[in-house]
Amino acid sequence: MSEPSPSEHSPFIRALRDASPYIHAFRGRTMVITFPGEVVESPQLQHVMQDFLLLHSLGIRLVLVHGARPQIASALRSRDIEMHYQQGERITSEEALTGVKEANGRIRVELEAQLSMGISNSPLATRPPRIASGNFVTARPLGIVNGTDFQHTGRVRKIDADGIADSLNNGAIVLLSAIGYSPTGEVFNLRASEVAARTATALQADKIIFLSDIAIPFPRQIHWQAASKTLNSSTALTEDSQQILSVAINCCRQGVRRAHLVDWHIDGSLLTELFTRDGIGTLINGDNYEGIRPATLEDIGGLLALIRPLEESGILLPRSHESIELDIDHYTVSERDGMVIACAALYRYGETVELACLAVHPRYQGLNLGEHLLERSLDWAYKNDCKKIFVLTTQAMHWFLERGFISGETSDLPIERQQKTDPRRGARILIKTIA
Repeated sequence: MSEPSPSEHSPFIRALRDASPYIHAFRGRTMVITFPGEVVESPQLQHVMQDFLLLHSLGIRLVLVHGARPQIASALRSRDIEMHYQQGERITSEEALTGVKEANGRIRVELEAQLSMGISNSPLATRPPRIASGNFVTARPLGIVNGTDFQHTGRVRKIDADGIADSLNNGAIVLLSAIGYSPTGEVFNLRASEVAARTATALQADKIIFLSDIAIPFPRQIHWQAASKTLNSSTALTEDSQQILSVAINCCRQGVRRAHLVDWHIDGSLLTELFTRDGIGTLINGDNYEGIRPATLEDIGGLLALIRPLEESGILLPRSHESIELDIDHYTVSERDGMVIACAALYRYGETVELACLAVHPRYQGLNLGEHLLERSLDWAYKNDCKKIFVLTTQAMHWFLERGFISGETSDLPIERQQKTDPRRGARILIKTIA
Protein backbone atom coordinates (compact mmCIF):
# COMPACT_ATOMS: atom_id res chain seq x y z
CA MET A 1 0.00 0.00 0.00
CA SER A 2 1.41 3.40 -0.98
CA GLU A 3 1.97 6.15 1.55
CA PRO A 4 -0.91 8.66 1.73
CA SER A 5 -0.09 11.95 0.04
CA PRO A 6 0.08 15.09 2.17
CA SER A 7 -3.19 16.98 2.36
CA GLU A 8 -3.52 20.71 1.77
CA HIS A 9 -5.06 20.72 5.26
CA SER A 10 -2.02 19.07 6.88
CA PRO A 11 -0.85 22.20 8.78
CA PHE A 12 -4.34 22.63 10.24
CA ILE A 13 -4.60 18.94 11.15
CA ARG A 14 -1.15 18.98 12.76
CA ALA A 15 -1.97 22.14 14.73
CA LEU A 16 -5.28 20.70 15.93
CA ARG A 17 -3.60 17.48 17.04
CA ASP A 18 -0.91 19.44 18.86
CA ALA A 19 -3.53 21.59 20.59
CA SER A 20 -5.84 18.73 21.57
CA PRO A 21 -4.01 17.79 24.83
CA TYR A 22 -4.28 21.40 26.01
CA ILE A 23 -7.94 21.65 24.99
CA HIS A 24 -8.65 18.58 27.10
CA ALA A 25 -6.50 19.74 30.02
CA PHE A 26 -8.00 23.25 30.21
CA ARG A 27 -11.66 22.18 30.17
CA GLY A 28 -13.22 23.21 33.48
CA ARG A 29 -10.16 25.23 34.55
CA THR A 30 -10.45 28.79 35.83
CA MET A 31 -8.44 31.54 34.14
CA VAL A 32 -8.35 35.23 35.07
CA ILE A 33 -7.36 37.47 32.15
CA THR A 34 -6.61 41.15 32.55
CA PHE A 35 -6.06 43.60 29.72
CA PRO A 36 -5.47 47.38 29.52
CA GLY A 37 -7.89 49.99 28.31
CA GLU A 38 -5.77 50.41 25.18
CA VAL A 39 -7.15 47.10 23.91
CA VAL A 40 -10.67 48.57 23.90
CA GLU A 41 -9.49 51.45 21.70
CA SER A 42 -7.60 49.17 19.31
CA PRO A 43 -8.71 47.56 16.02
CA GLN A 44 -7.59 44.32 17.72
CA LEU A 45 -10.55 44.45 20.11
CA GLN A 46 -12.86 42.25 18.07
CA HIS A 47 -10.17 39.59 17.58
CA VAL A 48 -9.35 39.59 21.28
CA MET A 49 -13.03 39.24 22.21
CA GLN A 50 -13.45 36.41 19.70
CA ASP A 51 -10.51 34.61 21.31
CA PHE A 52 -12.14 35.00 24.73
CA LEU A 53 -15.34 33.51 23.34
CA LEU A 54 -13.42 30.62 21.83
CA LEU A 55 -11.85 29.85 25.21
CA HIS A 56 -15.29 29.94 26.80
CA SER A 57 -16.68 27.60 24.14
CA LEU A 58 -13.91 25.10 25.01
CA GLY A 59 -15.18 24.88 28.59
CA ILE A 60 -12.70 27.29 30.19
CA ARG A 61 -14.10 29.32 33.10
CA LEU A 62 -13.23 32.93 32.32
CA VAL A 63 -12.95 36.00 34.51
CA LEU A 64 -12.07 39.12 32.50
CA VAL A 65 -10.69 42.25 34.18
CA HIS A 66 -10.30 45.37 32.04
CA GLY A 67 -8.30 48.51 32.60
CA ALA A 68 -9.47 52.01 31.72
CA ARG A 69 -6.47 54.35 31.88
CA PRO A 70 -6.80 56.07 28.45
CA GLN A 71 -10.59 56.25 28.72
CA ILE A 72 -10.37 57.90 32.15
CA ALA A 73 -7.80 60.38 30.86
CA SER A 74 -10.08 61.23 27.93
CA ALA A 75 -13.14 61.63 30.16
CA LEU A 76 -11.25 63.97 32.48
CA ARG A 77 -9.87 66.06 29.61
CA SER A 78 -13.40 66.55 28.28
CA ARG A 79 -14.30 68.03 31.69
CA ASP A 80 -11.11 70.09 32.00
CA ILE A 81 -10.22 68.06 35.09
CA GLU A 82 -6.56 67.53 35.82
CA MET A 83 -5.53 64.23 37.36
CA HIS A 84 -2.84 64.45 40.01
CA TYR A 85 -0.37 61.78 41.03
CA GLN A 86 1.65 61.29 44.18
CA GLN A 87 4.01 58.45 45.06
CA GLY A 88 3.08 56.68 41.85
CA GLU A 89 -0.64 56.70 42.72
CA ARG A 90 -3.53 58.52 41.08
CA ILE A 91 -5.41 60.90 43.38
CA THR A 92 -9.08 60.39 42.60
CA SER A 93 -11.02 63.45 43.68
CA GLU A 94 -14.82 63.61 43.85
CA GLU A 95 -15.03 65.28 40.45
CA ALA A 96 -12.43 62.91 38.96
CA LEU A 97 -14.48 59.96 40.20
CA THR A 98 -17.28 61.05 37.85
CA GLY A 99 -14.92 60.53 34.91
CA VAL A 100 -13.79 57.18 36.32
CA LYS A 101 -17.40 55.97 36.53
CA GLU A 102 -18.20 57.20 33.04
CA ALA A 103 -15.12 55.57 31.47
CA ASN A 104 -15.64 52.22 33.15
CA GLY A 105 -19.34 52.23 32.34
CA ARG A 106 -18.70 52.88 28.66
CA ILE A 107 -16.07 50.14 28.51
CA ARG A 108 -18.32 47.61 30.19
CA VAL A 109 -21.13 48.31 27.71
CA GLU A 110 -18.71 48.02 24.77
CA LEU A 111 -17.24 44.75 25.99
CA GLU A 112 -20.63 43.24 26.76
CA ALA A 113 -21.74 44.18 23.25
CA GLN A 114 -18.65 42.56 21.72
CA LEU A 115 -19.04 39.40 23.76
CA SER A 116 -22.73 39.23 22.86
CA MET A 117 -21.85 38.93 19.16
CA GLY A 118 -20.84 35.31 19.66
CA ILE A 119 -18.52 33.47 17.27
CA SER A 120 -19.46 33.71 13.63
CA ASN A 121 -20.49 30.48 11.90
CA SER A 122 -20.67 28.58 15.19
CA PRO A 123 -23.37 27.67 17.72
CA LEU A 124 -22.25 30.68 19.76
CA ALA A 125 -23.35 32.97 16.93
CA THR A 126 -26.97 32.53 18.00
CA ARG A 127 -26.40 31.56 21.63
CA PRO A 128 -23.80 33.96 23.04
CA PRO A 129 -22.70 33.42 26.65
CA ARG A 130 -24.17 35.27 29.59
CA ILE A 131 -21.98 38.06 30.95
CA ALA A 132 -21.98 38.49 34.72
CA SER A 133 -20.95 41.84 36.18
CA GLY A 134 -21.71 43.34 39.54
CA ASN A 135 -20.47 44.23 42.98
CA PHE A 136 -18.03 41.36 43.31
CA VAL A 137 -15.24 43.65 44.61
CA THR A 138 -15.35 45.24 48.05
CA ALA A 139 -12.86 48.09 48.42
CA ARG A 140 -11.39 50.38 51.02
CA PRO A 141 -9.79 53.82 50.69
CA LEU A 142 -6.05 54.03 50.23
CA GLY A 143 -6.35 56.84 52.76
CA ILE A 144 -3.80 59.45 53.73
CA VAL A 145 -0.24 58.41 52.97
CA ASN A 146 2.69 60.65 53.94
CA GLY A 147 0.32 63.58 54.23
CA THR A 148 -1.45 63.02 50.88
CA ASP A 149 -5.17 62.22 50.87
CA PHE A 150 -5.83 59.91 47.91
CA GLN A 151 -9.59 60.38 48.37
CA HIS A 152 -11.43 57.88 46.09
CA THR A 153 -8.35 55.91 45.13
CA GLY A 154 -8.70 52.56 46.83
CA ARG A 155 -7.44 49.08 47.43
CA VAL A 156 -9.23 45.76 47.24
CA ARG A 157 -10.59 44.69 50.60
CA LYS A 158 -12.34 41.48 49.57
CA ILE A 159 -13.37 39.50 46.50
CA ASP A 160 -16.75 37.76 46.48
CA ALA A 161 -15.25 34.44 45.38
CA ASP A 162 -18.48 32.53 46.06
CA GLY A 163 -20.50 34.91 43.93
CA ILE A 164 -18.02 34.72 41.06
CA ALA A 165 -17.87 30.93 41.34
CA ASP A 166 -21.67 30.73 41.20
CA SER A 167 -21.67 32.75 37.97
CA LEU A 168 -18.93 30.59 36.47
CA ASN A 169 -20.77 27.43 37.51
CA ASN A 170 -23.82 28.73 35.69
CA GLY A 171 -21.85 29.07 32.47
CA ALA A 172 -21.30 32.84 32.50
CA ILE A 173 -18.22 34.86 31.65
CA VAL A 174 -17.49 37.18 34.58
CA LEU A 175 -16.50 40.73 33.62
CA LEU A 176 -14.90 42.97 36.26
CA SER A 177 -13.97 46.64 36.14
CA ALA A 178 -11.26 48.28 38.23
CA ILE A 179 -13.87 49.69 40.57
CA GLY A 180 -14.81 48.60 44.07
CA TYR A 181 -17.56 49.41 46.52
CA SER A 182 -17.47 49.90 50.26
CA PRO A 183 -20.12 48.62 52.70
CA THR A 184 -21.08 52.28 53.22
CA GLY A 185 -21.86 52.81 49.53
CA GLU A 186 -18.67 54.60 48.46
CA VAL A 187 -17.01 53.93 45.10
CA PHE A 188 -13.26 53.56 44.73
CA ASN A 189 -10.92 53.69 41.77
CA LEU A 190 -8.69 50.58 41.77
CA ARG A 191 -5.84 49.10 39.78
CA ALA A 192 -6.97 46.49 37.28
CA SER A 193 -3.91 44.36 37.99
CA GLU A 194 -4.75 44.28 41.71
CA VAL A 195 -8.38 43.34 41.02
CA ALA A 196 -7.22 40.53 38.72
CA ALA A 197 -4.61 39.28 41.18
CA ARG A 198 -6.90 39.29 44.19
CA THR A 199 -9.59 37.54 42.14
CA ALA A 200 -7.16 34.88 40.90
CA THR A 201 -5.88 34.14 44.40
CA ALA A 202 -9.40 34.14 45.92
CA LEU A 203 -10.54 31.63 43.30
CA GLN A 204 -7.22 29.74 43.40
CA ALA A 205 -7.30 30.04 39.62
CA ASP A 206 -5.19 27.79 37.45
CA LYS A 207 -3.86 30.76 35.49
CA ILE A 208 -3.71 34.52 35.58
CA ILE A 209 -2.92 36.06 32.20
CA PHE A 210 -1.72 39.62 31.69
CA LEU A 211 -2.33 40.91 28.17
CA SER A 212 0.08 43.83 28.03
CA ASP A 213 2.77 45.47 25.96
CA ILE A 214 5.52 45.50 28.56
CA ALA A 215 8.95 44.10 27.81
CA ILE A 216 10.13 41.46 30.29
CA PRO A 217 13.79 40.37 29.98
CA PHE A 218 13.00 36.80 31.03
CA PRO A 219 13.32 33.40 29.40
CA ARG A 220 10.20 31.66 28.12
CA GLN A 221 9.67 29.85 31.46
CA ILE A 222 10.84 30.91 34.90
CA HIS A 223 9.95 29.96 38.46
CA TRP A 224 8.53 32.76 40.56
CA GLN A 225 11.45 32.63 42.99
CA ALA A 226 13.96 33.21 40.19
CA ALA A 227 11.70 35.91 38.73
CA SER A 228 11.59 37.60 42.14
CA LYS A 229 15.38 37.72 42.33
CA THR A 230 15.54 39.28 38.87
CA LEU A 231 12.87 41.82 39.78
CA ASN A 232 14.76 42.88 42.89
CA SER A 233 18.08 43.23 41.07
CA SER A 234 17.01 44.67 37.71
CA THR A 235 17.37 48.37 36.96
CA ALA A 236 16.17 48.07 33.33
CA LEU A 237 12.47 47.48 34.03
CA THR A 238 9.99 50.32 33.64
CA GLU A 239 7.66 51.21 36.51
CA ASP A 240 4.72 49.53 34.73
CA SER A 241 6.82 46.41 34.10
CA GLN A 242 7.88 46.24 37.73
CA GLN A 243 4.30 46.63 38.92
CA ILE A 244 2.82 43.91 36.68
CA LEU A 245 5.74 41.57 37.28
CA SER A 246 5.46 42.01 41.03
CA VAL A 247 1.73 41.22 40.89
CA ALA A 248 2.34 38.11 38.76
CA ILE A 249 4.99 36.81 41.14
CA ASN A 250 2.77 37.40 44.18
CA CYS A 251 -0.05 35.46 42.53
CA CYS A 252 2.22 32.43 42.09
CA ARG A 253 3.48 32.81 45.65
CA GLN A 254 -0.12 32.72 46.90
CA GLY A 255 -1.24 29.59 45.10
CA VAL A 256 -2.04 30.50 41.49
CA ARG A 257 -0.29 27.82 39.46
CA ARG A 258 0.88 29.95 36.55
CA ALA A 259 1.06 33.55 35.44
CA HIS A 260 1.43 34.43 31.77
CA LEU A 261 2.58 37.74 30.29
CA VAL A 262 1.47 38.03 26.66
CA ASP A 263 1.75 40.84 24.11
CA TRP A 264 -1.83 41.70 23.08
CA HIS A 265 -0.70 43.48 19.89
CA ILE A 266 0.05 40.14 18.20
CA ASP A 267 -3.06 38.67 16.64
CA GLY A 268 -3.87 35.31 18.27
CA SER A 269 -1.13 35.64 20.88
CA LEU A 270 -3.42 34.39 23.66
CA LEU A 271 -4.33 31.22 21.74
CA THR A 272 -0.71 30.65 20.76
CA GLU A 273 0.36 30.98 24.38
CA LEU A 274 -2.22 28.52 25.67
CA PHE A 275 -2.42 25.90 22.94
CA THR A 276 1.15 25.46 21.69
CA ARG A 277 4.03 23.82 23.48
CA ASP A 278 6.41 26.78 23.32
CA GLY A 279 3.87 29.58 23.58
CA ILE A 280 4.64 33.17 22.70
CA GLY A 281 4.93 35.01 26.02
CA THR A 282 6.59 34.66 29.41
CA LEU A 283 5.39 31.97 31.81
CA ILE A 284 5.99 32.38 35.54
CA ASN A 285 5.15 29.16 37.34
CA GLY A 286 4.32 28.57 40.95
CA ASP A 287 5.38 24.93 40.82
CA ASN A 288 7.74 22.94 38.65
CA TYR A 289 6.61 23.57 35.10
CA GLU A 290 6.57 19.86 34.33
CA GLY A 291 4.75 19.15 37.59
CA ILE A 292 6.57 16.02 38.84
CA ARG A 293 4.31 14.30 41.35
CA PRO A 294 3.08 10.86 42.51
CA ALA A 295 0.73 9.22 40.03
CA THR A 296 -2.97 8.75 40.75
CA LEU A 297 -5.62 6.48 39.26
CA GLU A 298 -6.68 9.37 37.02
CA ASP A 299 -3.27 9.15 35.32
CA ILE A 300 -3.67 5.56 34.08
CA GLY A 301 -4.99 6.60 30.67
CA GLY A 302 -2.13 9.05 30.23
CA LEU A 303 0.42 6.46 31.34
CA LEU A 304 -0.88 3.89 28.86
CA ALA A 305 -0.82 6.44 26.02
CA LEU A 306 2.75 7.39 26.93
CA ILE A 307 4.28 3.91 27.21
CA ARG A 308 2.32 2.02 24.53
CA PRO A 309 4.61 3.09 21.62
CA LEU A 310 7.66 2.07 23.68
CA GLU A 311 6.10 -1.32 24.42
CA GLU A 312 5.37 -1.87 20.74
CA SER A 313 9.00 -1.14 19.84
CA GLY A 314 10.28 -3.50 22.54
CA ILE A 315 11.89 -0.80 24.67
CA LEU A 316 9.53 -1.44 27.60
CA LEU A 317 7.80 -4.58 28.78
CA PRO A 318 4.03 -4.62 28.12
CA ARG A 319 1.91 -3.39 31.01
CA SER A 320 -1.84 -3.79 31.19
CA HIS A 321 -4.37 -1.34 32.59
CA GLU A 322 -4.90 -3.68 35.52
CA SER A 323 -1.20 -4.01 36.34
CA ILE A 324 -0.68 -0.26 36.29
CA GLU A 325 -3.75 0.22 38.49
CA LEU A 326 -2.38 -2.26 41.03
CA ASP A 327 1.07 -0.61 40.96
CA ILE A 328 -0.05 3.02 40.71
CA ASP A 329 1.56 3.89 44.06
CA HIS A 330 4.94 2.98 42.57
CA TYR A 331 4.66 5.51 39.72
CA THR A 332 5.79 9.10 39.48
CA VAL A 333 4.61 11.24 36.58
CA SER A 334 5.64 14.51 35.03
CA GLU A 335 2.75 16.48 33.61
CA ARG A 336 2.34 19.59 31.56
CA ASP A 337 -1.07 21.25 31.72
CA GLY A 338 -2.72 18.00 32.74
CA MET A 339 -0.99 15.80 30.13
CA VAL A 340 1.35 13.01 31.31
CA ILE A 341 4.60 13.60 29.42
CA ALA A 342 7.03 11.42 31.41
CA CYS A 343 6.94 8.71 34.04
CA ALA A 344 9.01 6.35 36.15
CA ALA A 345 8.26 3.55 38.62
CA LEU A 346 10.17 2.44 41.71
CA TYR A 347 10.02 -1.05 43.28
CA ARG A 348 11.79 -1.74 46.54
CA TYR A 349 13.50 -5.04 47.44
CA GLY A 350 14.93 -4.59 50.94
CA GLU A 351 17.91 -2.23 50.64
CA THR A 352 17.80 -2.30 46.84
CA VAL A 353 15.38 -0.44 44.58
CA GLU A 354 14.53 -0.93 40.91
CA LEU A 355 13.90 1.98 38.57
CA ALA A 356 11.45 0.79 35.92
CA CYS A 357 9.27 2.18 33.13
CA LEU A 358 11.31 5.38 32.69
CA ALA A 359 9.68 7.03 29.67
CA VAL A 360 9.51 10.52 28.15
CA HIS A 361 7.08 11.62 25.45
CA PRO A 362 8.99 12.12 22.15
CA ARG A 363 7.72 15.69 21.85
CA TYR A 364 9.26 16.62 25.20
CA GLN A 365 12.61 14.91 24.96
CA GLY A 366 15.58 17.21 25.38
CA LEU A 367 14.06 18.96 28.41
CA ASN A 368 15.94 16.81 30.97
CA LEU A 369 12.74 15.17 32.20
CA GLY A 370 14.42 11.76 32.38
CA GLU A 371 17.24 13.36 34.35
CA HIS A 372 14.77 14.94 36.79
CA LEU A 373 12.91 11.65 37.31
CA LEU A 374 16.18 9.81 37.90
CA GLU A 375 17.31 12.44 40.41
CA ARG A 376 13.99 12.22 42.22
CA SER A 377 14.28 8.42 42.32
CA LEU A 378 17.82 8.59 43.72
CA ASP A 379 16.70 11.12 46.31
CA TRP A 380 13.82 8.86 47.38
CA ALA A 381 16.15 5.84 47.62
CA TYR A 382 18.65 7.80 49.71
CA LYS A 383 16.01 9.09 52.11
CA ASN A 384 14.64 5.56 52.52
CA ASP A 385 18.07 4.06 53.37
CA CYS A 386 18.45 2.06 50.16
CA LYS A 387 22.00 1.09 49.19
CA LYS A 388 21.66 0.38 45.48
CA ILE A 389 19.41 1.17 42.54
CA PHE A 390 19.26 -0.92 39.37
CA VAL A 391 17.62 -0.86 35.95
CA LEU A 392 17.05 -3.41 33.21
CA THR A 393 17.34 -1.76 29.80
CA THR A 394 17.58 -2.81 26.18
CA GLN A 395 18.26 0.50 24.43
CA ALA A 396 19.19 3.15 27.02
CA MET A 397 22.36 1.53 28.36
CA HIS A 398 24.70 4.41 27.50
CA TRP A 399 22.33 7.00 29.00
CA PHE A 400 22.53 5.22 32.36
CA LEU A 401 26.28 4.55 32.10
CA GLU A 402 26.85 8.28 31.59
CA ARG A 403 25.04 8.84 34.89
CA GLY A 404 27.19 6.61 37.03
CA PHE A 405 25.60 3.17 36.56
CA ILE A 406 27.84 0.15 35.98
CA SER A 407 27.14 -3.21 34.36
CA GLY A 408 25.88 -5.98 36.62
CA GLU A 409 24.85 -9.63 36.48
CA THR A 410 21.61 -11.40 37.24
CA SER A 411 23.21 -12.66 40.44
CA ASP A 412 23.54 -9.03 41.58
CA LEU A 413 19.77 -8.65 41.66
CA PRO A 414 17.59 -9.44 44.69
CA ILE A 415 16.49 -13.11 44.66
CA GLU A 416 12.85 -12.12 44.22
CA ARG A 417 13.73 -10.03 41.16
CA GLN A 418 15.96 -12.73 39.66
CA GLN A 419 12.95 -15.03 39.48
CA LYS A 420 11.04 -12.45 37.39
CA THR A 421 13.82 -11.82 34.87
CA ASP A 422 13.32 -13.15 31.33
CA PRO A 423 16.75 -13.85 29.76
CA ARG A 424 15.18 -14.02 26.29
CA ARG A 425 14.61 -10.27 26.37
CA GLY A 426 18.34 -9.66 26.53
CA ALA A 427 18.06 -6.66 28.82
CA ARG A 428 21.29 -5.27 30.30
CA ILE A 429 21.49 -4.95 34.07
CA LEU A 430 22.91 -1.67 35.30
CA ILE A 431 23.52 -0.83 38.96
CA LYS A 432 24.39 2.35 40.85
CA THR A 433 25.52 2.60 44.46
CA ILE A 434 23.59 5.24 46.41
CA ALA A 435 25.95 7.54 48.26
